[in-house]
Amino acid sequence: MSRFCYRINPFRRAVGAAFVSIFAIASQAAIAGDLFNGRDFQGWEIVSAPSSAIGEVFSIKPDGVIASAGKPSGYIATKQIYKNFILHAEWRWVAVPGNSGVLIHISSGPKDKVWPLSLQIQTKHKNVGDLLPMAGASFAEPLTTAEGAYPLIKAKMADSEKPVGEWNSCDILAKDGMVEVSINGIVQNKISKASPDSGQIGFQLEGTAYELRNVRVQKLD
Repeated sequence: MSRFCYRINPFRRAVGAAFVSIFAIASQAAIAGDLFNGRDFQGWEIVSAPSSAIGEVFSIKPDGVIASAGKPSGYIATKQIYKNFILHAEWRWVAVPGNSGVLIHISSGPKDKVWPLSLQIQTKHKNVGDLLPMAGASFAEPLTTAEGAYPLIKAKMADSEKPVGEWNSCDILAKDGMVEVSINGIVQNKISKASPDSGQIGFQLEGTAYELRNVRVQKLD
């Protein structure tokens, strides 16, 4: 737990009470675990169109960084199911900024093209922190805008994305249908009564190469 908290404690100093809910609940949590083992993609699966093997789309660098080609369209997902948790992940654009996202509560059900029933936290350039109900997912709060065919709740604060090439951090608290999202220490979104409220955790492929590191989940009691 100490290694995980070491990375997120600076957020508490930065945003104070606005982010304290994550740390209050974290005191109930089990030890955080790396979702990637640094050697291979055991425990993960890929859904893409056209169908691809994980090793054709993702690779592991010597320093443990996960490199994604960003295509074909689809997502990589844990085989394990999560309900109440804190997820920490860091990402950066390799050459040019583009589109991707973190998926939580991935569940069996209808799909929109390749996208599953889930909640998407945007990491799309200039839209980081937006939250989308995918393929029929829902939550209590009213939608604020639309992005093409995909309605969403916009991020609440000014853009907190870092410049291309720098590492960004995303921290997601999911607790009994409530989801709170922080980007680089700034709380950007919060919803309640999410449906589904549990499922797999995943990362999208939407055409742009990017890298991941320090992907950790902390289960809550």
